[in-house]
Amino acid sequence: MSELFEIFMIVCFGASWPLNVLKSYRARTTKGKSLGFLILIFIGYICGIASKLIAQSFKWYVVFFYVLNLIMVGTDLILYFRNLAYDRKEEAERKALAG
Repeated sequence: MSELFEIFMIVCFGASWPLNVLKSYRARTTKGKSLGFLILIFIGYICGIASKLIAQSFKWYVVFFYVLNLIMVGTDLILYFRNLAYDRKEEAERKALAG
């Protein structure tokens, strides 16, 4: 029963990630994003997966949801750095026009 509650928690927490990834993809900016937050969540999922892998009662279906969320957060991290490059390019163009 505890695995079921854990899956519900992971699914509820992870339900926002696909929309967040889509928003990051479309926005093409890092404004409103926190790199520290994304990294902490990413590390948290890695720790959750490690915990499940070393547990006495390993349940693959629980790990599946951790990995799914880890992939989504990882995608958002990749988009963060892509968007950071866009932000820097835009700032350089703005300075070139002003200077």
